[in-house]
Amino acid sequence: MSKEDFELEDGSSFPGKTYVNELLKPLFKDQRDYLFDAMFMIHRAHTTMLKEQKMLTDAEAKKILEGVNEVAKMERTLLNYVPEYEDFFFLVEAEVAKVIGDDLAGKMHIAKSRNDMGEAMYRIVIRDHMLDLMENVKKLGQSLVMQAEDHLHTIMPAHTHTQPAQPTTFGHYLLAISDNLSRDVDRLWQAYHTVNHSPMGAAAITTTGFPISRERMVELLGFDDVMENSYDAIGTGDYLLETGLTLVSLMTNMGRWIQELLRMASNEVGLLKVSDAYVQVSSIMPQKRNPVSLEHSRALASSAVGEGLSVIQMIHNTPYGDIVDTEDDLQPHLYNGFHKANRVTKLLTAVMTTMKFNKERALQQAKTNMITITELADVLARDYDVPFRKAHQISSFVSRKANEAKKELYEVNLSEVNEWIGCVQLSEEDWHHICDPSKFIERRNITGGPNPQVVERMVQNRKVLWGDLGEKVETYAAQIDAIKEDLEKS
Repeated sequence: MSKEDFELEDGSSFPGKTYVNELLKPLFKDQRDYLFDAMFMIHRAHTTMLKEQKMLTDAEAKKILEGVNEVAKMERTLLNYVPEYEDFFFLVEAEVAKVIGDDLAGKMHIAKSRNDMGEAMYRIVIRDHMLDLMENVKKLGQSLVMQAEDHLHTIMPAHTHTQPAQPTTFGHYLLAISDNLSRDVDRLWQAYHTVNHSPMGAAAITTTGFPISRERMVELLGFDDVMENSYDAIGTGDYLLETGLTLVSLMTNMGRWIQELLRMASNEVGLLKVSDAYVQVSSIMPQKRNPVSLEHSRALASSAVGEGLSVIQMIHNTPYGDIVDTEDDLQPHLYNGFHKANRVTKLLTAVMTTMKFNKERALQQAKTNMITITELADVLARDYDVPFRKAHQISSFVSRKANEAKKELYEVNLSEVNEWIGCVQLSEEDWHHICDPSKFIERRNITGGPNPQVVERMVQNRKVLWGDLGEKVETYAAQIDAIKEDLEKS
């Protein structure tokens, strides 16, 4: 197609048909769907601040706010892109102008730019997503701790390098996951406070000549503080990086133990049974109980990681300043990432709350593969004064001999063991305890070990931790809800 023919079809003045269809319309829809409430929140707050700073009369502010509130009641799905307006910002201004007139609608934008307003909207939307996710993560953390408390004495094999290593308890294992999860919550809170700073008043990038109060906008919009340097407020992308990286960390960590749960749920391992409510049967194999809730969780977690990484890639090597790469094309990746992360967390909360664990099979597995042999080295060094390195060598020799005899430790009689050891003679009681995974666990009673009393103490501590998190999230969410309500009443 020639240039002339292409321009005839696509247009030769702004906006070209391709530009409309592939950019302006999709961006308009995203702005309308994601930023609608945040935009009106900012209009209300900015108008209130202008009135307080005597740049609007009380009557002007009242009329502007009435117009803003009327347009805010519109069904957002009825707002669609029209060529007269470049984007959603200008269409909203036009809709307000229909109610209160062009001059007064224009005054609404004194000392305000699409730049600082856009950055503020993104931050408002992201912080809401963060609070929602932390609320759901809290519920998951509480379900893990609840199950841990039920399995303080449930003995199972721990693995290193995917191989049976030493006995532990399912409660000890679940608390490890809970602690991992709680550190991601700490990262979410840090990211939340990075996000929750106000760029309002930075205007395009150098503030304004009008006597506004940036600090008042912090209060009205529920931010923690102001982004003081106006260039930083507009040009920075670190709040997006931190949010994306936090999402990547949370979903990557969760994906690892989702994989572990799937291993435990396999028939060959046979430790974990997912509730019937969260399994699906095969279309052809009637015996199958497919734990697809865990598989979907793993897939969604990986997809959420992809969304977070997309944010990082889109910012990478972009100029430091106002640039569209950090704006409407990027933002949906974060929103979609949070949406998927919430789905994962809710699914896992349901699975973890209702699952069953096969205690008998787990105990039997903990008696195999000679995973208590470490205790032989410890007993020789601790109770028989054998140098530890030598005790370790003796234990290795004993395990090799038992393996050659195709016996588990508990199947080897004491006389054979003492013959293999040579330098000392174990008592019957010592050998029994060495072979007993429950005794192995009982002796690991130092801070953080699997001893049931130690784990019980950790459980009680984690109950408080997750409870405190819940109260913190509720407090922050309630404060923001109150601010939104106050602005709507303004």
